Amino acid sequence: MTDVTITVNGREMKGSVEDRTLLVQFLRENLGLTGTHVGCDTSQCGACVVHVDGRAVKSCTMLAVQASGSSVTTIEGLANGQELHPVQAAFREHHGLQCGYCTPGMIMTAVDMIERHGSSLDEETVREELDGNICRCTGYHNIVKAILAAASASQAPAMAAE
Repeated sequence: MTDVTITVNGREMKGSVEDRTLLVQFLRENLGLTGTHVGCDTSQCGACVVHVDGRAVKSCTMLAVQASGSSVTTIEGLANGQELHPVQAAFREHHGLQCGYCTPGMIMTAVDMIERHGSSLDEETVREELDGNICRCTGYHNIVKAILAAASASQAPAMAAE
């Protein structure tokens, strides 16, 4: 067992994990944060996307020990109390979800996308960057619409390239 310390949604969390424990397992099973979903077990569906140190990561491809010392934001950490994050609100307003299983990963991917591209985000880029997120219900039209609406509302310029 290895001890890990990860700041999750602004709170320092500690635990002992087997070295092979995936970050998604640590979040769901050790911390009870079940908003991050496991969809495919092969890193292809994107249902498990969280932010690690501010960047979108598929948490089924990262070990919990690799995230030790990092800051992780899950879908549960986006809202400000009862006030939805603007991307969450846009998904609700533009009907960017149906069954909701892929929604947390889509939203986490969208937040990262908007932070990188700002209000200059266009439909082609959204569709290209959603390539790693699978939705079996919506056909993506309303998901793309919601992301573009949130990006437009953000009025944020794209972050400088690192």
